[in-house]
Amino acid sequence: MEIQHDSTENKGEFYIQKDGERIAEMTYSKAGENKIIIDHTEVFDSGRGKGYGKKLVKHGVEFARENNLKVLPLCSFAKSVIMNNDDLKDVL
Repeated sequence: MEIQHDSTENKGEFYIQKDGERIAEMTYSKAGENKIIIDHTEVFDSGRGKGYGKKLVKHGVEFARENNLKVLPLCSFAKSVIMNNDDLKDVL
């Protein structure tokens, strides 16, 4: 599954599609020059149980690292994934 990314000046999203249908998404807002706020993660019924939510969060962390950004995970799922993985906490 390829994770896709769209962004505007103030917001962005990572998402996974299968057969033209969106099956998972994670949205964020930009907070200044050096921070993103993950505000929502959702896996739709057709994608449940496959680990797509965690993949999106990990991809968001990689994006933050590559762009020298910090992450504020307001989404409870994203916060749980990051807080339960020591190798992801460096972006907090």
